[in-house]
Amino acid sequence: MFYTLYAPPYPYYVNVPMYRYERQPVYWPVPHETEHVNRFASLHSSNHEGGILLKDYGKEPFVININEATKQNNTYRSALWTGTHLQVTLMSLNVGEDIGLEIHPNVDQFLRIEQGQGIVRMGKSKENLNFVSNIYDDSAIIVPAGTWHNVTNTGNIPLKLYSIYAPPNHPFGTVHKTKKDAMTAGD
Repeated sequence: MFYTLYAPPYPYYVNVPMYRYERQPVYWPVPHETEHVNRFASLHSSNHEGGILLKDYGKEPFVININEATKQNNTYRSALWTGTHLQVTLMSLNVGEDIGLEIHPNVDQFLRIEQGQGIVRMGKSKENLNFVSNIYDDSAIIVPAGTWHNVTNTGNIPLKLYSIYAPPNHPFGTVHKTKKDAMTAGD
């Protein structure tokens, strides 16, 4: 007796959702979990209403929930980690506010949107920003060195994002509460 097996055409998918809009927590075993908790307990402070203490953690090894830290930040720009070869800053743009047209001749930049919506414009000259894209939660923006760029909040809530500069672009510990503060500081 012969049996014929049904072989579905390649590729075969089994009820796999194509899009997952919600974020799933990731858990893994930590060998010395109490040491892990104690080591990073300083990131949480009662002075910040149970939130994350936002400061420049410098050149030491560092772990943080970047999504939560970014959403918690209410300053125009705050350095979170400044090392020798890269820097992480948190930014919050008010409704209708923009970063301002800028260029970093020797710095590559990565930006990630964690909340809100906006528009990014980039180009090789101030007069020709021919790359235009809508941005929103989970968008990543890559700005090559020598590219003019601007990000504008077009939504009705603050646009929360973080930026990675390689190499660092701002002094250690930079905090600009407002865009005006940044302009005054020359950043």
